[in-house]
Amino acid sequence: PVANGAHYFLFGRVDENDPNGVLRESGFGVEFPNYIVDVKKDSQTGEYTESIQFQCLERGGVRVFEGINFISRNPKMTDDELDAMHARAKKAGMYPYGASPEQMHRVATYELDGPVKNSWQSMWHNIGFDRLLELLTESIEDGGR
Repeated sequence: PVANGAHYFLFGRVDENDPNGVLRESGFGVEFPNYIVDVKKDSQTGEYTESIQFQCLERGGVRVFEGINFISRNPKMTDDELDAMHARAKKAGMYPYGASPEQMHRVATYELDGPVKNSWQSMWHNIGFDRLLELLTESIEDGGR
């Protein structure tokens, strides 16, 4: 994933001790359960086109993080498509946790003609961080061999 043009690692694993629909995500130095609440498939290809995810992290009985993601392969969702996702989130009981339209915001997007180029990317490139990330990604993908 990319935030402000800066790459960060986010890995997931399935733990056989977790119930179905839970992906253990690691990001920002923390592992947390990511509940796959809803998925939508393309009727022709069977490919997943949308998902609704819920993350909740508690420490010592205190909720320290809660996140809800509406994810779509379509970078330009219509209002009707987004409304349909809200309806599925409501049906799944997620509104008390922040899934209503009034409690969420749409992430602004823009057309890209190639890689992200901004001051963050320039800084990461100038200090060689992008090359380090490429090496780390390669070592992780090949199992550290």
